[in-house]
Amino acid sequence: MKFTLYVFLFSSLFMHSQTAIEVTLAQTKPLKVSAFIDTDAPETTYFINNNEFSKQTDSQTLHYTNLQLGAISSANTFNPLRLNIFYKNFNTVMILDNRLSEIYKIDFNTITPYRSPSYISTGYDNTFWIFNDNTQQLELFDYKTNTLRAASTPINSEVLDMVSNYNWCWLLTKDFIYQFNYVGSLVQKIKNEGFTKLDESNENLILKKENSLFYLKKGTTAFIRLNLPDLLIKQFLLTNQTLYIYDLKNLNQFHLITP
Repeated sequence: MKFTLYVFLFSSLFMHSQTAIEVTLAQTKPLKVSAFIDTDAPETTYFINNNEFSKQTDSQTLHYTNLQLGAISSANTFNPLRLNIFYKNFNTVMILDNRLSEIYKIDFNTITPYRSPSYISTGYDNTFWIFNDNTQQLELFDYKTNTLRAASTPINSEVLDMVSNYNWCWLLTKDFIYQFNYVGSLVQKIKNEGFTKLDESNENLILKKENSLFYLKKGTTAFIRLNLPDLLIKQFLLTNQTLYIYDLKNLNQFHLITP
């Protein structure tokens, strides 16, 4: 009798840990661009198309191009008043205002000591997080004073993705998922179970594995699969309880029912 009870309790616990998160499709709108970046729908959508960064609203579309710096490697819109556009091939970051006008240029080729960032993400104040390939360290860089405010210990694993807010930075590597605080101290380290991309909202993570998405709740280590319809996941974005998925043809908006 006890054995049967133990089996039942174990099975219930296992099933609970594997429960998928249900999603509800709220809206689909056509979108054909090179890369979807961000949205606070229905007001504003940011995207890259033909190496041009754009901000689209109901009333207008603003564009930014810089042909001298080549291809755009990434764009970060966490702070809509200080957007950063990263040109990895030229080791340069452009800071734009909300009208997509240039307000600051950071050319790492001219800064001592020399840095070679592979990833850039917004930090607090006049900073952004960079992963420095030269030192294999995550650094919080002040672009007004060209100084470091914080740096991690060296990361001995291939970096796949990075995301941040004003207080935290998450580094996805081939082996682990790292979470660092604003002074560069490691606060969490979780084994990577095959994830290749991630996004963050309110310290909760969404991670991509092949063509599936998983949810990691703040303060936990259990990955919960999202029960999604069959669609291509080109880019994705988490905002509170809303998930956006770009499938190369449409921007799909889903509501999540999270634990």
